[in-house]
Amino acid sequence: MGRSPKKNQPLDFCFDNETPCHWVYLQPFQMANRSATCREYLEFMIDGGYTRSDLWLSDGWETVRHFCWQAPLYWDRHPSDPTGWRVFTLRGWHGLSDLLDTAVCHVSFFEADAFAKWRSCRLPTEAEWESVAGHLPVEGTFLEAERLHPGTANGTGDIEQLFGDTWEWTASAYTGYPGYKPPVGALGEYNAKFMSSQMILRGGSCVTPADHIRATYRNFFPPAARWQFSGIRLAK
Repeated sequence: MGRSPKKNQPLDFCFDNETPCHWVYLQPFQMANRSATCREYLEFMIDGGYTRSDLWLSDGWETVRHFCWQAPLYWDRHPSDPTGWRVFTLRGWHGLSDLLDTAVCHVSFFEADAFAKWRSCRLPTEAEWESVAGHLPVEGTFLEAERLHPGTANGTGDIEQLFGDTWEWTASAYTGYPGYKPPVGALGEYNAKFMSSQMILRGGSCVTPADHIRATYRNFFPPAARWQFSGIRLAK
């Protein structure tokens, strides 16, 4: 897991928090072959997902109550759509009916974790995620597609949407890998100073340039953050 840049190849770039390459022991696990969809998340909402404290981490439940969350960020109740919801996208308002089979996005780690519990699943660890993604080509819906919103899975049965579409929350806290040492000076502040109270996301999104992502890339946000196309993949 992780990456160790080749010293004789100066263009073999990665960020310091992706290093060093190290061994991780994994127990057997299963991971969904696609991202969770808006349709599935709406079912979670209809089943009282935002009113059931048993589904939420303690801090998550406090956050739901404090901010009165009832749906993902940018979802708005609207009678014009059969679902009763519309979604604000980078191309304006769309009825949720048009987006039901696209990957749900703009959800926090707390929401992703609660949804996973509702489905009797969990979120993958970043080691599990990387162990699968590291064997796949970096392909998906990226910025170059100019879609500017997550797409739908092809439904082939193969694993899809690991790259692009949405940044996927993992169950892993953001911390340094074994043997990690922050670079000296200002560069060492870029990633190391944020290694507290944040969770890891993987895979890039529909507004990530394709040449900016790789299987070892580590994104991180506080668990209540709901922006930049953050989504969900289930595991067991």
